[in-house]
Amino acid sequence: MAKKVLKFGGTSVGTIDRIQHVARIIEKEHLAGNNVVAIVSAMVGKTNELIKLSNEISDTFNKRELDVLLSSGEQVTSALLAGALIKLNINAKSLLNWQIPILTEGEHSNARIINMNVEKINNYLNEKGVVIIPGFQGISKRAEITTIGRGGSDATAVAVAKILNADTCEIYTDVDGVYSTDPNKIPVAKKIDKISYDEMLELSSLGAKVMQSSAVQTAMMYDIPLEVKSTFTERKGTKIFNQENIDYTKSVTGVAYSKDDAKITLIGVEDKPGVAANIFEPLSKAQINVDMVIQNISSDQKTTDVTFTVKRDDVARTKEILREKGEINYKDIIHNDKVAKVSIVGAGMVSTPGITYKMFRGLSDEGINILAISTSEIKLSVIIDEDNTLNAIKKLHTIFDLD
Repeated sequence: MAKKVLKFGGTSVGTIDRIQHVARIIEKEHLAGNNVVAIVSAMVGKTNELIKLSNEISDTFNKRELDVLLSSGEQVTSALLAGALIKLNINAKSLLNWQIPILTEGEHSNARIINMNVEKINNYLNEKGVVIIPGFQGISKRAEITTIGRGGSDATAVAVAKILNADTCEIYTDVDGVYSTDPNKIPVAKKIDKISYDEMLELSSLGAKVMQSSAVQTAMMYDIPLEVKSTFTERKGTKIFNQENIDYTKSVTGVAYSKDDAKITLIGVEDKPGVAANIFEPLSKAQINVDMVIQNISSDQKTTDVTFTVKRDDVARTKEILREKGEINYKDIIHNDKVAKVSIVGAGMVSTPGITYKMFRGLSDEGINILAISTSEIKLSVIIDEDNTLNAIKKLHTIFDLD
């Protein structure tokens, strides 16, 4: 008998029929003698609907009240799924974040789970019951409802699995595993049977939407085995393991992309010690995440152009902050928000020569210009014009034998 945490995403619980289908998946696990804790997302589209309602009230809707509002979506799903299980004659109960409680820290809309009381959950499991927990939310030390960011149900599932000392954590979604790239864009994408935490973390942080990156990071820290599988088929999913399971013989595991980046360039920046710190310190304090950074020094070595990327939503705020900082001297500031980040990820890259050349040559053959570059041991990312995204993904997928 195993203790299992099963997480069901928004598409998995998007309709009443689908919720009843999820109930039958849980019923099968329950009848097999497993202790089941289910983590659920809001029904697909519900969170966006709630955000739209808040925007109709105010463009600057109060963050505390927004967390109260958005957390309701997962609570609805929890009650409906519990009801569906009860109809199947299974003892089931929804436990909300404040009833358990699930303790979080951090600011509204961006909190993180730090602990959870396991007594009520374990007592109910011992009574042969199934526990349903709404994902994406918790409660602060001041008894305020908090949410943990979009896609936060994954993070809830991994945290609950860790604290409950569960045997497995299974992520149910609308695809039957992790693919070498987006199968909706590239039909020849292959399902990956096994992938390391490191590779999955890179893919999820670079735009692959199968799992939230913070959830993968938590699983990696505490060595919690994960499996991504489909709610709608019985095919085997993708297993996510620790470093020992990396396949070093394969240079590239997958191709990821994102279209929510923007490139900002400060032209004619005075070239002297401390300038880079003066540029990026105020952005850090404003919690603006900077990704790629490129610096080009002029021939007279007196000025430099500094290029970096941020999320598109942060462009206006970034430019405003830099204009307000009088200690940063530059001639002009420009931005391009019609760019995409395309990345290749693979554990074997570190031991395979020629990967960088192969990627750059492939993009060159397609007439695609590289605007910025970022690397790590198992990742190589480039910024390109947004219009070239699909061609770039197809080319890279082919030249690295992922079709």
